[in-house]
Amino acid sequence: MKRFIIVTAFIATLLIIFGCASSFSDINATLPDLNNIENGVYRGAYTLPGSPLRAVVDVTVQNHFMTVIKLIEHECSPIGKKAESIVERIIRNQSLDVDVVSGATLSSKTILKAVENALQ
Repeated sequence: MKRFIIVTAFIATLLIIFGCASSFSDINATLPDLNNIENGVYRGAYTLPGSPLRAVVDVTVQNHFMTVIKLIEHECSPIGKKAESIVERIIRNQSLDVDVVSGATLSSKTILKAVENALQ
């Protein structure tokens, strides 16, 4: 009986993880035209629906370029902390169309959406 409960719990966990991952696969962030953004610091936030994942960022824009992205808040699992390196990719590429951090896809998308929201 104990083994049955463990197997059932494991299967349920897998279904939740893969079910949630597939429903979030269509979350994409689009960078607004930086030519329309004045110099300044812009705050944005995003909470992934139905999850505890949340990010709050301050994005500094100087001469129509993102120069600094500061993570003010990032609620995630310990594995999701890896996603925080995505801010370097955003700055380097001046784009939100960057590869997500492997193993931290949903946290990466949460940060990307927070940056998008900051600049809208």
